[in-house]
Amino acid sequence: MVPAVACFRESLIVMRLAAVVVLVFAGLMPAAAQDARLPDDPAKVAAVLKDAGLFGTWAVDCEAAATPANPHVSIMLAAAGTVLERHELGSDYEVNDYRVVAAQRLSKTRVSVEVLFQPGSEREQEQQLIFAVGNDTRRTILNHIVGGAVLVKDGLVAGHSAKTPTLRKCG
Repeated sequence: MVPAVACFRESLIVMRLAAVVVLVFAGLMPAAAQDARLPDDPAKVAAVLKDAGLFGTWAVDCEAAATPANPHVSIMLAAAGTVLERHELGSDYEVNDYRVVAAQRLSKTRVSVEVLFQPGSEREQEQQLIFAVGNDTRRTILNHIVGGAVLVKDGLVAGHSAKTPTLRKCG
């Protein structure tokens, strides 16, 4: 009888250890999947942004240098049809890169996008944005960090009540 009890105890320890390993692995899977998120359908993303006229370079004043008050924003097609957005704020600032992973036309004047901010870096975060578009202009109406803060709501920067700039298409 003693060997049966010992065998049962060993089996119980192995099962508990296996359960811990499964739980740890399951907890890591969503984070790994989020880090590796690819566009839902790169062709659809590109088609929505092209239809809205969003490809190209944008600024408050296209002739002036990039600054925080005059960001130069470029939307371009990269490898394998991936859409990238790049925000340049001047030589004293880091360039902000975004990978567009989903896009939807909400109306003639509104486009919703899901992006990865600083993709592939330790600062990567998923954000949802809505742009007002039309007449060769674009303006951020909403910017929400998924699972976090709202940075822009109703076209106003949170905590500052300053309007987001209206960017004009350059070139």
